[in-house]
Amino acid sequence: MTLEDALKRISELEEENEKLREELAFYKSKKFAGRQKHDEHWMKSYNDFVALYEDGLTIMEIVDQGAISRRTAYRYKAYYDGLKQMNGIGKEEKKESNVKVGKRK
Repeated sequence: MTLEDALKRISELEEENEKLREELAFYKSKKFAGRQKHDEHWMKSYNDFVALYEDGLTIMEIVDQGAISRRTAYRYKAYYDGLKQMNGIGKEEKKESNVKVGKRK
């Protein structure tokens, strides 16, 4: 092996090491369990839920479509209600939302 071959191999290995460091950093920062952050996928799923919910579908009708689980639907509803409450929606509309879910008065 010549000096030029050795230097070429060293540069190849340095490039490979850099790629592996980037991959390692990605896996170190990745969450594999638990609730996920409100990323692009979460927002799309939530916005789809809101569109269906505001069209008058009940939680169970939305769940029956198969896009989200029942637990996720109730979590989205709680988030939705929290946003509505922060925006000053009255108690009358909150009572109507309880009827949509199927809760007793």
